[in-house]
Amino acid sequence: MEKKKRYWWQPFSLFILGLIGWELVDEKPPTQKYVLIGAPHTSNWDWVFALLVMAGLGVRPRWVGKESLFRGIMGPIMRAFGGISVVRGARKNFVGQIIDFYDEREKLVIALAPEGTRKYVDHWKSGFYYIAQGAQVPVAMGFVNYVERKCGICGYFTPSGSLDADIKILQEFYAKNAKGKFEEGQSLVRFKNKD
Repeated sequence: MEKKKRYWWQPFSLFILGLIGWELVDEKPPTQKYVLIGAPHTSNWDWVFALLVMAGLGVRPRWVGKESLFRGIMGPIMRAFGGISVVRGARKNFVGQIIDFYDEREKLVIALAPEGTRKYVDHWKSGFYYIAQGAQVPVAMGFVNYVERKCGICGYFTPSGSLDADIKILQEFYAKNAKGKFEEGQSLVRFKNKD
């Protein structure tokens, strides 16, 4: 049996979460490749919890940025912090470029915030869904619950190809498990032109 690698920052993150009275939930996919989404995003504190969750679970997520962020001296720094550059206006769109990254690697977790902002939005950005579907990887559901003081990854699903059925999975999960710091900023789980 392969021994799981433990990073130095895991015990530190677990200590901090315990110190402030938060429970870490670990129900991530049993695979080395998946798309990690996180919601709700209603406060700047959400990013602090996201970092603590990922460190506590031993997840080294990657993030996506436009190519201009990776030019010059900043390129190596951005890549060292998990950045992946995408080219706007390229022959392949954003989703296609990210699917290629998944196809080229044995291990890859890309973290995305489908709301895109901490303000209320009418719908989520659906790119994460089409990336997971195209790369044939699960979507891990990251969450924060300020009422119950819980955070983590609490399940996953593999896109079925039926957007309506998969939206229901997301709606049920986030309605039950996620509570933002500011309730008025918590967006509904729906995609453009979909309930």
